[in-house]
Amino acid sequence: MSGRAWGVLLVLCGAIFLEGIDIAMLNVALPSIRAELGLSTATLSGVVSAYVLGYGGFMLLGGRAADLYGRRRMFLTWLVVFLVFSGLGGFATEGWMLLLARFVTGVAAAFMTPAGLSIITTSFEEGPKRTKALLFYAGTAAGGFALGLVIGGLLTGIDWRWVFFTPVILAAVILAAALWLIKEPVKQARAARGLDFGGAVTVTAAMLLLAYGVIRLEHPGQGWGWTVASFAGGAAALVVFVAIERRSPAPLVRLGILRSGPLLRANISTLLYAGSFFGFQFLVTLYLQELRGWSTLETSLALLATGIDAILAPTLTPRLVAKFGNTRVIFGGIVLAVVAYALFLPLGMDWTYAAMFPSMILLGLGFALAYGPLTIVATDGVAEDEQGLAGGLLYTSFQFGAALGLSAVTAVSTAALGDGSPQAALGGFRAALVVPLVMAVLAAIVIAPRRQRASAKEARLAKEEAIPAS
Repeated sequence: MSGRAWGVLLVLCGAIFLEGIDIAMLNVALPSIRAELGLSTATLSGVVSAYVLGYGGFMLLGGRAADLYGRRRMFLTWLVVFLVFSGLGGFATEGWMLLLARFVTGVAAAFMTPAGLSIITTSFEEGPKRTKALLFYAGTAAGGFALGLVIGGLLTGIDWRWVFFTPVILAAVILAAALWLIKEPVKQARAARGLDFGGAVTVTAAMLLLAYGVIRLEHPGQGWGWTVASFAGGAAALVVFVAIERRSPAPLVRLGILRSGPLLRANISTLLYAGSFFGFQFLVTLYLQELRGWSTLETSLALLATGIDAILAPTLTPRLVAKFGNTRVIFGGIVLAVVAYALFLPLGMDWTYAAMFPSMILLGLGFALAYGPLTIVATDGVAEDEQGLAGGLLYTSFQFGAALGLSAVTAVSTAALGDGSPQAALGGFRAALVVPLVMAVLAAIVIAPRRQRASAKEARLAKEEAIPAS
């Protein structure tokens, strides 16, 4: 690749690293934020949920906007919004300020992230160059989350507000480099086409309602009325959206893209795999801090082993993909995750880190093998003017999967908590650990390599060749 191509890739990797580190650092800082601002448990949970709502609710619209209005324009505009509202979060003195800042930051990420991914998929031609770029990109994303846990622990020890100010500094550097390096293509397909307003409103309403429903699963004690209403409203909005898209001469989402078997399987596997990974990480964090009394920094360092994917994704994974293909490598990575979760099931009250380490390292290796190739499969063969949409679908699956995994393990562990004693809490964690295991097994089943069926024409020709001439 040329020097400029490397520069563009590094800028976009910096942006996905920024998104990963932002989420991870905030998760580590939540207890300190609650202590200083006096936030209730519901408000503290809302700080995380607000980001999920903004991200999941606007991701499809964000991905399509990149295709229609220019990938560079969307990337730069929403990077600025991300920068501003991340900084405003650091000045918050009330809970509602944090909620607003995190919601808008999530919306900014929903527009910025698929735009960045589509710049890569349209800047690097399909084949070895794109594969190398996407695997490098995936490794950086994973590295951002892994390093964010440690950096967040260090910054929180100084002042939790630096968890919000640090992304501002990083975003400013990325913005300056992007203005210089990233160029808008001379010809932006369908850029002059008007936005399908009805489709945009209904799909965003559907995603917001479904995301809210998933978030409410974490709090079964609050009743099921609003949860059921959210899912029902989201499903109804999706039905209306599909009806609009079928009749629209210029649909926001071409429904035919969902007929692609590889794309559909990649997105379903991504949803399940993300749910298993983030659900497991959340449980381990609670186990180490609340049951074992480990500090924030000790917990972050314990989870750091999973960050090995940042090294392996751009180095080992391309070689394996070249030899075995994307699907087999993804399947192998998810199987490693299944083994990692299974090894953690006999969780004990006095487990040493040596007992946990095999699961951590297998998870890191599995993520290195699965995440990047899933990105490749989800965008391979998609027309250039729909790359933003493909990225939006992928990240929507990832975000909804993460939210679903977190909600499911929270609900199961809470239901199994019993009398609240340490032994009962341990039983709750063990019960909840089954959730990531089941989700990973389902992801492996969905993405398992399939024997290609011959087309009807090929089958007919083979049959004719088998009949001896008279």
